Amino acid sequence: MDNFSSTATLRGRDKLRFALVGCGRIARNHFSALQQHADRCELVGVCDTDGRALEDAVELTRAKPYRSLSGLLSDCAADAVILTTPSGLHSSQAIAVAAAGRHVITEKPMATRWEDGKRMVAACDDARVKLFVVKQNRRNATLQLLKKALNEGRFGRVHMVNVNVFWSRPQEYYDSARWRGTWEYDGGAFMNQASHYVDLLEWLVGPVESLHAYTATQARNIEVEDSGVMCLRWRNGALGSVNVTMLTYPKNMEGSITVLGDKGTVRIGGVALNEVLHWEFSDRAEADEEVKAASYQTGSVYGFGHAQYYDNVIGTLRGEEEAQTDGREGLKTLEVLIATYLSARDGRRVALPLEY
Repeated sequence: MDNFSSTATLRGRDKLRFALVGCGRIARNHFSALQQHADRCELVGVCDTDGRALEDAVELTRAKPYRSLSGLLSDCAADAVILTTPSGLHSSQAIAVAAAGRHVITEKPMATRWEDGKRMVAACDDARVKLFVVKQNRRNATLQLLKKALNEGRFGRVHMVNVNVFWSRPQEYYDSARWRGTWEYDGGAFMNQASHYVDLLEWLVGPVESLHAYTATQARNIEVEDSGVMCLRWRNGALGSVNVTMLTYPKNMEGSITVLGDKGTVRIGGVALNEVLHWEFSDRAEADEEVKAASYQTGSVYGFGHAQYYDNVIGTLRGEEEAQTDGREGLKTLEVLIATYLSARDGRRVALPLEY
């Protein structure tokens, strides 16, 4: 099949064409984000093996329905395909999409196995298509301010970083679909629910030197962990921890990050990194005036970053900018996640990188 979705081709067209595979709960965030860029893109196809989910997606988007990925790839003139399917399917589906000459946008985590993640990157490289991994939390105004302060060195030396994900997922959540709570398709509290928070470890602070983790299935009838803790050391000398549970009573309580340095202290919390709870530095800066406006109220753990995320995807596919969260960025997060599970399984400290 000809690769008709090259950047050169896309530059000459008014609108990019997207298709989405997997019409579950997160798909609506993607539909909404694409609609906000309706002047530059359109959704031309949706796909799901669940007839009801597919009908709902078609009613909402008016896109053409498909019951299989192969059917979509053979018929739909999409430039890029969005994968919002169970995580364990991302690798094989991304490779199929790349082989058909389409760009790939995959939800987190990009894969549940290290080798699968590497195969995805290699397949997209070989096919000369782009691979994007969804990391919409990076676009939060709260985190953008924190990232800027770290890049400018306002913390001085960073001593400690702590991340908490205290959410609630009842047994009914896991029972709602057979793939939920399985090793093959889903992953546990770290891999699935806390994936965006694990992404912050490297994106904000830098490469991780080593970590030690414990995981447990304390209350849910699932294969994977419903809770876990991790302590880690970064190459820059900072120490930190990640505490995750899906057992918080009675509902989602906190998604936070705290950064402590010798010249600054910041805590961003709320239910999903949506509130600046503490912001203090030894020196003042213009960005300090933006702190109050950065906080927002939300009942959703997904945040509102998908629209900003797609702004970069569309700009990249048009050749106007560089991808901010490509496949190799996705591998950085996946590597930390895999190291977490290796450590918990074997009861040992795991050094990074996993391979040289």
